[in-house]
Amino acid sequence: MTTTDPAAASVVARLESEAADLDAADPLHARRDLFVGAESSLVYFDGNSLGRPLRASVDRLAAFAREEWGGRLIRGWDESWMQLPFEIGDAVGRAAIGAAAGQTVIGDSTTVLLYKLLRAAFDAAVAADPARVEIVVDRDNFPTDRYLVEGIAAERGGRIRWIDVDLAGGVSAEALRAAVGPETAVVLLSHVAYRSGYLADAPALTRIAHDAGALILWDLCHSAGSVPVEADAWGFDLAVGCTYKYLNGGPGSPAFAYVATRLQDRLAPPIQGWMGAADVFAMGPVYRPAAGMRRFLSGTPPIVGMLAMQDTLALIEEVGVTAVREKSIALTDFAVRVADELLGPLGVEVASPRDTAERGGHVTLSHPSMRAVTARLWTQDVIPDYRDPGGLRIGLSPLSTSFAETLAGLRAVEAAVRAES
Repeated sequence: MTTTDPAAASVVARLESEAADLDAADPLHARRDLFVGAESSLVYFDGNSLGRPLRASVDRLAAFAREEWGGRLIRGWDESWMQLPFEIGDAVGRAAIGAAAGQTVIGDSTTVLLYKLLRAAFDAAVAADPARVEIVVDRDNFPTDRYLVEGIAAERGGRIRWIDVDLAGGVSAEALRAAVGPETAVVLLSHVAYRSGYLADAPALTRIAHDAGALILWDLCHSAGSVPVEADAWGFDLAVGCTYKYLNGGPGSPAFAYVATRLQDRLAPPIQGWMGAADVFAMGPVYRPAAGMRRFLSGTPPIVGMLAMQDTLALIEEVGVTAVREKSIALTDFAVRVADELLGPLGVEVASPRDTAERGGHVTLSHPSMRAVTARLWTQDVIPDYRDPGGLRIGLSPLSTSFAETLAGLRAVEAAVRAES
């Protein structure tokens, strides 16, 4: 199908009209102008890996360097910086993950926080019941998650119970129920699968883990800021998520950790740093962990890295995560329809759930040429990303992506698939 063919041109015209109507009816469309680069012709399909910055964040960073860092210098620690990991953590709890205050903190990288909470949960489970030596994880979880499980199991004498999953789907209730039992210490799952975009039934899977007497740790990297999460209401034990995707914190911005209040003083932090001590400035000869979430900090908080996310968190609080999710569903539904019409005839398959109740904020398109297609598109200022085997991911950030941009990008994908096939 090409636009020189009258039938093809008619399809494109209809899709362009639909995109225009959807943008006109979109209550969040005006928010797109708040983002740097939204006015350009570049098509950005990678907001699920690194979000666009808000214009307000550019101003915030400049003002911080000039006024707080440059003007207040080390006094800033006493005046506000020491509390910033907890204040912004509470904002993440309110805006993005449904957590009451005092349970979420901004800390290290996602990998380090996952290690801290997974190790602490495993050790606590074994201490309570020495028979519980298994960590349950699926084979298609994000590589960091799987690598950490392997490392902690080797480090602590544990075993791994692997769950096999469909690469176009994710962990089902039936699969988890078959994997957990009296030997399960902790379950580690992703709420939204990084490859397929599969949206797990978090409340049901949490109940299954608890019914087996296990703790559960949720990776929220691909859901926080895009998909509604109710950590408290769903009974989460632990969760970790990054902030540079849908929370627009910037490259390498620090992750957040959630620990339910009931568990905070039961878990022993495996990385004992000065910032997690009961009296940070006592500099005593013996480490004594702080009460509450402070114990999950280790080193000096990365203040500059946690500034930008505040603007997106405020925006999500303003519009509501429900509206964000509604826009996300509309965008991904539109992307699937366009893919079926323009790319399906070329042998491209949708490798993500078609049911919106089982799909997060991105769509994966599968074709043997997608690695070369992705490289070609990047030279044309169309920016998706690639994941084996043969998957081109379309990451659609609801606050910064329009329907017209989505269509323009998918038309570019069509041309690139033709060129590479």
